[in-house]
Amino acid sequence: MKKTNYIDPIIGTVGDEQETSMHGGGKMHPGASYPFGMVQLSPDTTTSGDNGTGYNYCQSTIEGFSFNHMSGIGWYGDLGNLQIMPIVGKTDLRSGTNAEVPFTKGSLGWRSEFSHQNERACAGYYSVLLDRYNVFCEASVTLHTGILRFTFPKSDQSGMIFNFSRRIAGHSDTQSVKLNGNFIEGCIVCSPHGGGFGRGAGGIGYKLFFCLEISKSYTSAHFFENEVLLDEDVFDVTGTDVHLRLNFDTDNSESILIRCGISYVDIDGARRNLNTECPDFDFNKIARNADLAWEKAIDCVSVEGSNETDLTIFYTCLYHSLLDPRTTVDVDGRYVDPNGIIQKASYTHRTMFSGWDVYRSEFPLLTLIDPVSVNDEINTLLNIALAKNSSFPRWELMGRDSHCMVGDPGLIVIADAYVKGISDFDIDKAYSIALASSLSKDSLDSKPFHSIRPKCNQYSEQAFVPESLSDTLEYLMADYAMAHFAKKLGKNEDYNHFLARSSTYKNNFNESSGFMGARDKNGNFIPVENEYSSLGCVESNIFQQSWFVPYDIEGLCELFGKQRSIELLERLFNGADLTALWNENYNHSNEPCHNITHYFNVLGLPKRTQYWTRRVQKEAYRLGAFGFCGNEDVGQLSAWYALSAIGLAQICMTDKRYFINTPLFKNVSLKLDPKYHSCKISNEFKILCDKDPLEYPYIKNIILNGKALDRYYLLYEEITDGGAVEFELEK
Repeated sequence: MKKTNYIDPIIGTVGDEQETSMHGGGKMHPGASYPFGMVQLSPDTTTSGDNGTGYNYCQSTIEGFSFNHMSGIGWYGDLGNLQIMPIVGKTDLRSGTNAEVPFTKGSLGWRSEFSHQNERACAGYYSVLLDRYNVFCEASVTLHTGILRFTFPKSDQSGMIFNFSRRIAGHSDTQSVKLNGNFIEGCIVCSPHGGGFGRGAGGIGYKLFFCLEISKSYTSAHFFENEVLLDEDVFDVTGTDVHLRLNFDTDNSESILIRCGISYVDIDGARRNLNTECPDFDFNKIARNADLAWEKAIDCVSVEGSNETDLTIFYTCLYHSLLDPRTTVDVDGRYVDPNGIIQKASYTHRTMFSGWDVYRSEFPLLTLIDPVSVNDEINTLLNIALAKNSSFPRWELMGRDSHCMVGDPGLIVIADAYVKGISDFDIDKAYSIALASSLSKDSLDSKPFHSIRPKCNQYSEQAFVPESLSDTLEYLMADYAMAHFAKKLGKNEDYNHFLARSSTYKNNFNESSGFMGARDKNGNFIPVENEYSSLGCVESNIFQQSWFVPYDIEGLCELFGKQRSIELLERLFNGADLTALWNENYNHSNEPCHNITHYFNVLGLPKRTQYWTRRVQKEAYRLGAFGFCGNEDVGQLSAWYALSAIGLAQICMTDKRYFINTPLFKNVSLKLDPKYHSCKISNEFKILCDKDPLEYPYIKNIILNGKALDRYYLLYEEITDGGAVEFELEK
């Protein structure tokens, strides 16, 4: 069976406002996507609340289909531009589900009820029946274009509404739209003033250009703004709330198609993208090609197993891991740099870097299965940093750093890739940016430098951030990565400095509480009630955050006491409901806890790693819309599963050890890339089990390329040299 048959984009599509919890679920969309594609064409159930993709499985109406979406994010989301809704008959002139704009002249809107029984989501394809209008809707995509097929009933009042002002968590600022026969072209301008990511707090702005063609001529056309129809002879409109209604006469089961190219560069780019990738209305061909593209993309990993649920979750997680970072480059190689200048580059400029999340598992996975995307992302982060003379972005979207979350994850990703031999970027410039960031420099190359590191004496002199344990530990992790970046470049003085600074994590251990803790500006520990206090912690508590010293687990456990560390780890896991959306103990729904299951390996208890990793796999991940235990976070939650399912986890970036757990599958094969991987033995690396790991969950012996291995990790080079590791399993 084809691997794409196991991809189920419905998994994890619950957002906020569900009955069981206000925290939300995976927050993914079910729409048509392409590997790392610019277009993610998906249905929208809402423009309200913390439903960052615009789709929430718990809702029962659809307001339209838009061409770009984020995946698996909170903070109210962004994008969701160029929304199109098929209708039949008269409707109100608002969707009825957009809480971001006033709705003054109607009550129901143009939204339509739908049933999940009539909804189908596949790799590169989506369809649904709109009950209100009896219109069957289908969507598919290429890298830069989307195609919609609406099949109408017989009516002289069939139509489509184009919402050009729509934007998730806000609205676009201005829209310029021209109707010319069956073509519609225009530009949608979005800035932080209109909302978007963090309802504007993320500072995200961009221009979306589009060129679309409709397969059937309309009988009439009306632009409208603020729920007021404009004159019928108006065909070119610029405004702040531009919409368009087209009317058609349709026969029963008549299909009308829309093919559309988008660009973040200019209108010529949108036209060129459209004519290159979707030159006609052959919907079935586009859908077939999208499926083939996904089959090729996920063929980087092949697994053999007996459990259909495991196979479905695995390939769906692999699918989600390959959605981002997505391309922003047009078919002619052009993109817009952070200063608004049109550029061309030898790499693919990308966007959607959820750094604090994805450095933990997503990028360790991509360095193995798609190092090209990693190298592209490094060049992108470097390009942005050089353009702004700043640190690498912490959470990048559309060329801008939203500054969401904490730490210096861009530096970590770049350092990790470089020590692994991924180096098709300007290393000297990358290092100078990393160094200036790490030292909180005010200037670089005689220009003002904008560091994301704190500018305070406590940080620069004592390596801690007052009142923030999370900031402190994240920056120290980045220092460890910086040390290894320096070491590979032969910069021994820098290596010694940053390695020593990273070791100061011990100064944050509060002996009176027995846990890490936040300190005030004088270095005194801030009193807390107990280890479940969230004081000084970001999306975590002290119990969870205290474990975040992935580069020195042995040293951390010396502070706790080794036996006490083991007892605390067991309590951390035993106290958690692994199916829940949030936990005070081990909390898989959020990143600070990720990879702690593998700490037992370091403590000489590999079977506890094998036990708890399997528990997390089986309980925190399930089929269906409620299948994820928390926000997917742009591939991170999926990548953790994909890596662990093949038996691996990189606990600490720039530490090239991939720690071992029992795979979910009897046989695994990773395809390697000879450009970035040594492939000394073979162009593939196999992970083989002598028995069914679902029945025999523990590892008895490990054999690497014919030789017994007495450790529970593989080095990055041992994987990327190719060959095979064999596990002898037992109950």
